[in-house]
Amino acid sequence: MSTVKLRQDALKIFQAALAAADAKEATRRFLSVRSNCLHIGEQSLPLTNFERIFVIGFGKAAASMAVAVESILGDLLTGGVVIVKYGHLEPLAKVQLHQAGHPVPDESGGKATQEVIRLAKQATEKDLVICLISGGGSALFTLPVDGVSLLDKQNITRKLLACGASINEINTVRKHISKVKGGQLARLIAPATCVTLALSDVVGDSPDVIASGPTAPDSSTFDDVEAVFHKYELAGQLPEAIAQHIAKRALETPKPGDPAFRNNLFQIIAGNYQALKVAKETALKLTYNTLLLSSSITGEAREIAGAHAAMARQISSTDEPIKRPACLISGGETTVTVRGNGKGGRNQEFCLAAAQEIAGLENVVVFSAGTDGEDGPTDAAGAMVDGTTIDRARRQGLDSEDYLARNDSYNFFDKLGELVKTGSTKTNVIDLRLVIVGVSK
Repeated sequence: MSTVKLRQDALKIFQAALAAADAKEATRRFLSVRSNCLHIGEQSLPLTNFERIFVIGFGKAAASMAVAVESILGDLLTGGVVIVKYGHLEPLAKVQLHQAGHPVPDESGGKATQEVIRLAKQATEKDLVICLISGGGSALFTLPVDGVSLLDKQNITRKLLACGASINEINTVRKHISKVKGGQLARLIAPATCVTLALSDVVGDSPDVIASGPTAPDSSTFDDVEAVFHKYELAGQLPEAIAQHIAKRALETPKPGDPAFRNNLFQIIAGNYQALKVAKETALKLTYNTLLLSSSITGEAREIAGAHAAMARQISSTDEPIKRPACLISGGETTVTVRGNGKGGRNQEFCLAAAQEIAGLENVVVFSAGTDGEDGPTDAAGAMVDGTTIDRARRQGLDSEDYLARNDSYNFFDKLGELVKTGSTKTNVIDLRLVIVGVSK
C-alpha cells in the first residue's frame, strides 16, 4: 500500500465523519412537527400550548441549525436571534443573524448578546424558546458581570488559552464572570418553556460545559474557579475586577432543582462519538482492521501524539493490537501549553510531535484535524504526516525541534504542504485523529 493511498483514505474517513456531524441534518433528525406536536428526540410538546415560538442561538453551527429550524417550523416560527463567528453565515428568513469574535470575545458579541437577552426576557409562560447551542458559543455569547469589562474578560481568556487549560476549566471561569452562562440564560427565559438543541464540542457531552451551559444547571462553583487559577498560577495575574468579583462570591450560578429549569428540555443532537463511529464504519469499508480508541482523550498534544505514535510502531513491528492494514481512531480535545511565539493549533502540534516519533517508518500516516475546520487561530483544520515528513523537512532546512519549541507547527507544515484545509465546516464536534498503518509491498 502506498503512502499516497493511505493519505487519500485518511481524508475519505475524515470527510465521512464531517458528514455525520452536519449541523442541519443533525437538527432535522431530532426536531420535527407531527400531529400538531413538536417532537424533540423521544419527547414531544403540544403546539397548542404556545402562542409564540422564538429561536435563539450561538456558536459556529448556530446559523446552520437555525436554517433547519426555519424549514421545520415554517409559519409557526415567530422570530429569533443567533450569533455566529465571523464568516459563518447562512441565509435566514425570520431569524436575525449577528457575527462576533472567537475565541476571544469582542464588542460585537456583547451587543448581539444583549439582543438575545431582550428576546429571552419578552418570552412569557405561553411561549416556547428554542435555544441552539454549538461549539464556540461560550466566546460568542458574552456579557460580563457588572464591574468586569470586556477587556478584563479578553485578558483572562487569553491567559487561560495560553497556559493549556482545558475547555472545562476555561468555561468554569467564564460561567462565574458572566450574566448569561452557567444556567443564567435559563433564568432569563423562565417562565417560558425552553428547548435546547446542542451540538457538543466537549469531551463527555456534559450539558453544563457545552458553550458554558447557559440553559443547563451548573455543577461548578466559585471554589472551582479559584482552583483553576491556583493550578495554572494565575492568581497574581488576574484583572483586579475579576479578582474582586471571585472573592465576593456574589450570586452563584443556578444548580439542579432551581425553578429556572422547571420547563426546560435539553437534547444533544450530535457529538464526537457519533462522528467517530461513522469514521470507523468508513475505515472498515476501506478494508482496514479498525480500532476506536476513545472519544474522550484529553491532555497535552505532544504527549498524546507520543502515545499514538508508539501504537503505530507496535502495529508496524508486531501487528498488535490489530493487524495491518490498520486504522486507529480517536477523538476528544488536546491542549497546548504555549511557550513560543509561533502559529499553530492543537491538531498541528499533535502531528508535528507525532512526525518526529514515526520518522523512518514505512506505510504509516498520522492525521489530526478539528471538525470545525479551524485549528487554533489558523485557517487550517489540522495536518497529516508520514514516516518521511521529518526527512523531507530536513532536506528543506527545517528543524522540527525548533518549530515545535516555538509552537510554530503551522509554518512548518505550510512549507511542507502538509496542512489540511477544509474551510469552515459550519459544525463542531471537536477533533478526529487517525493512525493508519499499511501493509508493506
